[in-house]
Amino acid sequence: MLNIESAHFASWDDPIEMLYACHSKVKMFCKQLAILPDYLAKNGVNQAVKNDVRQIITYFNLSAPLHHDDEEKDFFPALVKHVPQAQADIDKLENEHIVLHQNWALLSAQLTQLLNDERNHVDRDLIAAFIAGYDHHISLEEPLFELGKAHLSKEELQAMGKIMFNRRKV
Repeated sequence: MLNIESAHFASWDDPIEMLYACHSKVKMFCKQLAILPDYLAKNGVNQAVKNDVRQIITYFNLSAPLHHDDEEKDFFPALVKHVPQAQADIDKLENEHIVLHQNWALLSAQLTQLLNDERNHVDRDLIAAFIAGYDHHISLEEPLFELGKAHLSKEELQAMGKIMFNRRKV
């Protein structure tokens, strides 16, 4: 299960690009998850699968919740100050974050069992629901990123980028 897709490079100087970069990673990992059941049926659980699954688990356990915090604590509040009509979409997206985390909890349990040699497959429907949730979510969220690019000042974005960076410091 190799992935040969160029990474989207961004820096905290442009936090909206960082949010897009996170979405690029989500899409990449969702592509890997989509092919996982067929790969497992053909090749079984091998070290390549375990390496990829470990990366997926790490991303969705650590980075995805931080990304959602970036949006809910920083980006959405800043955006709604400039574009109050975005609040309805923001409310939907924040509720979707809860569902995305619930779907991840179910899927990650199976992926962890796969890593621990406690199962040799992952439920296709669970993967499909997880991917569909993110596909829908991203399609609603990225237009808000564009609104942010249009309405947030350079100073607001720089301050936001610093907060997001500091959120990741250990």
